[in-house]
Amino acid sequence: MTDLSTHAEAAPSGSPDDLTSSAAAALLASNRRRRRIRRWIAIGTLPLTLAALLFVGKVLSMYAFAHQSITAYVADDYSGSEASARGQEFLNWFEPYKAPFNVGTALAGGEKLPEARLKLEESLDLATGLEVCTVRINLALVLERMGDAARADGDGAAAAEFYGEALTITTETPEECSSEGAQEQSSDPDRDMQQSKEDLEDRLKQKQQNEQQPPPEEQQEQEQEPQPSDEKLEELEDKLEQGTQERDQQQGDDGSGSGTDKPW
Repeated sequence: MTDLSTHAEAAPSGSPDDLTSSAAAALLASNRRRRRIRRWIAIGTLPLTLAALLFVGKVLSMYAFAHQSITAYVADDYSGSEASARGQEFLNWFEPYKAPFNVGTALAGGEKLPEARLKLEESLDLATGLEVCTVRINLALVLERMGDAARADGDGAAAAEFYGEALTITTETPEECSSEGAQEQSSDPDRDMQQSKEDLEDRLKQKQQNEQQPPPEEQQEQEQEPQPSDEKLEELEDKLEQGTQERDQQQGDDGSGSGTDKPW
């Protein structure tokens, strides 16, 4: 027969306070483990979180700077437009051609033509596909204005060179730039790109042709060269007649009417 009292004495004994303390300690240890796991997860995902924030911030700032640049340009605030456009150059990963394009356009508005040319050439190197269409048009316009400035300074050779460069850039514009897609992607949708290209090309050809012709002043000088007077013409005719008579007389004296004429 089993003695129940013996088993009762062998069972573990403990007070309710001890049991509560053990449970609390286990709970604290579990919480500490969870906190450590959350901390390591946070550390591991921190680069991704920062990258996402940077991406969102860059996209928002890109549109903000572009809007400010366009608004300032329309208001003829070219220095403000340039400053806003330069804000796009930081971490210029998305559509990289736009930042130098906007800077170059603003510089051109402020008549800083050599600097504008460099920026637009940089933009053209970064542009792909239909992006090159607007860049080419603006670059050609800047070169045309540089030619106009050289012509105003009296440097016809430099003007003709600028016009030639602008004409080359215009004529090398891809055929795709005449499409509706190119028109929709234009920085100025109100401007017909195909018509602008044709007008620019015709204008450049005319200007280049004008620079290759003598200036109007020289043409006038050539037209107004002094003509010999009537008295001088009569005197010249008398000398010619006298010379002819003397030559005929000499040939008669020699008794020969043949031979090779001597040069005058």
